[in-house]
Amino acid sequence: MSFKSRGISKIVLSVEQSEGRGARVRRSIGRPELKNFDPFLLLDEFKSSSEAVSGFPDHPHRGFETVTYVLPTSQGSFQHEDFCGHKGTIEPGALQWMTAGRGIVHSEMPFGSGVGHGLQLWVNLHSKDKMCEPAYQELKADEITTVKKDGITAIVIAGNAFGVESKVYTRTPIHYTHFMMEPNTVLQHHIPVNWTSFIYVLSGKIKVENCSTGQFIEAHNTVALNEYGDGVIVYAGEEGSSFVLISGQPIGEKVVQHGPFVMNSQTEITQAFDDYRNGKNGFEKAPGWESEIGKVLLKPSRR
Repeated sequence: MSFKSRGISKIVLSVEQSEGRGARVRRSIGRPELKNFDPFLLLDEFKSSSEAVSGFPDHPHRGFETVTYVLPTSQGSFQHEDFCGHKGTIEPGALQWMTAGRGIVHSEMPFGSGVGHGLQLWVNLHSKDKMCEPAYQELKADEITTVKKDGITAIVIAGNAFGVESKVYTRTPIHYTHFMMEPNTVLQHHIPVNWTSFIYVLSGKIKVENCSTGQFIEAHNTVALNEYGDGVIVYAGEEGSSFVLISGQPIGEKVVQHGPFVMNSQTEITQAFDDYRNGKNGFEKAPGWESEIGKVLLKPSRR
């Protein structure tokens, strides 16, 4: 049976901008051209250095999940700390999947020498899951499912690729794979029917079959795929390529977002701010809490 590749609906270049306190990000999903890309809310490629005293100090979340992946090529690591006492370090190649649920206040700061380089994805939650208890899934680099085939390495962060499954549990069904392709190799990857899907190019160049222009797409571009096909066929350029391919099952609910809170109505957003200010309904530990790792930056961030 022939395999039909999805085509491209949009290509958007992410320009570096300041975010948090002194950190630099390239925003993909979440910018005006790619707003509420159901079920995805945001994707940032971030760079931050402990020497420059930059990062994302104390800030709250409610109603979604954050997926922090420090790239294997990163020189630095990232520390995190929350108001429940959970604290740790995300080393190069490692993953933290945080379910904010009903409420979390945390800090994310660079650690160690060198520039920390990674991706943070925000995944929306169904209304029935938005007020669940906060939770973490954390995997070290050697614990993430990795497979090599025909000159292509697949780091399977969520879902499956090349017939192998990730260890991560996803409340919102998604597939998230970091592909590293050797020069002039070809990837054929299945995407479930009707799932939203996109590629974010980290380095090198790629070409997608069924692209009307036949162009090679360079680093820091987001490639939004249409829904017409069995999956996607990707060609690496002469220098090879590194990119993430992410797809998810749309939730199909109204999204109301205000900064760090993502709910289904303005009333719920208002309630979230009230709960945060008054320390209730999941934010009981918020009043007066300060992270140790964020004290190098005195004013809180609203990432």
